[in-house]
Amino acid sequence: MKGIIDRFEGKYAVVELEDGKMINIDKIKLPIGVHEGIVIQIAETITINIEETKKRKEVIEKLTENLWEE
Repeated sequence: MKGIIDRFEGKYAVVELEDGKMINIDKIKLPIGVHEGIVIQIAETITINIEETKKRKEVIEKLTENLWEE
């Protein structure tokens, strides 16, 4: 299952799952270097999905490309 780190609240990461559901994951269970916007793969262990994170970043950059043009 994939999820996106939405934000951090106290000792938890708030993660949005593929179906839109939000869950809390204890920060201690996350890999080092995780921050908001990172896509994670949730299974027996939690790993960073580098490829999906890169794709998501490219899509967001493309969507915001023309926002600031006059």
